Amino acid sequence: MTILDHKIDFAVILTVTKANPNGDPLNGNRPRQNYDGHGEISDVALKRKIRNRLQDMGESIFVQSNDRKVDSFKSLRERAEANSELEKILKSKESSADAFATIACHEWLDVRSFGQVFAFKAAGKGAGVSVGVRGPVSIHTATSVNPIDITSMQITKSVNSEPGKEKGSDTMGMKHRVDFGVYVFYGSINTQLAEKTGFKNEDAEKIKQALVTLFENDASSARPDGSMEINKVYWWEHNSKLGQYSSAKVHRLLDINSKVEEPKTIDDYSITLNELEGLRVDVIDGQ
Repeated sequence: MTILDHKIDFAVILTVTKANPNGDPLNGNRPRQNYDGHGEISDVALKRKIRNRLQDMGESIFVQSNDRKVDSFKSLRERAEANSELEKILKSKESSADAFATIACHEWLDVRSFGQVFAFKAAGKGAGVSVGVRGPVSIHTATSVNPIDITSMQITKSVNSEPGKEKGSDTMGMKHRVDFGVYVFYGSINTQLAEKTGFKNEDAEKIKQALVTLFENDASSARPDGSMEINKVYWWEHNSKLGQYSSAKVHRLLDINSKVEEPKTIDDYSITLNELEGLRVDVIDGQ
């Protein structure tokens, strides 16, 4: 397996139908919006989904969500200390940040992809560790092509939480959804940082597959099965480490516009993919 030897840019088009793609905890868990009314999905949420898909593919992931853990560790420190080499560094008075980063990148795919901050306090006679790893895979916030309409509904609870009590007043709550929206996000993979973390060509293919299947095994009450769908993945591979063109110029090749005033399906949009000389693109349909 060889270290990534060429720059990669990518773009993903996805649709949301009667779902909350990414609730904002500072706004009553309503779907995220920018000041222009366009919907947003944070880059953190997208990376979480990619990690989950990589985990489903059998890859070793450091930052696992609590509801998808495949081990018994209750913290990131415990997961790090389970590696005998990292445990030695954590307990050493003269810890090596470079050695720690190298071992962590080799052990976990998400660390060598997205990077990670390891900030662990000293335990016992150890000196602790503070290591920052910059990953080669960068992802933008997803933004809807048009402003989104948010539908809110009131929900009630019809059972008692505790035994031995008479049925009290129904507990009221709110549930929010986007009736329909087309979102797009962009990303890049940097070869300079790939060399530092050991990110390989094979790792890039795994990221690509995770993007195509991003919402598999991701259902919840806010995102029922089928409500979130990948429509297209565009994968540009440059012929050099620095790339023939800037990422901004490549990302502008994708032009998405609504053909009607109130689009209801992906067919109500025109999607145009322009070209740059010598730049190859792989267009993949979502599953």
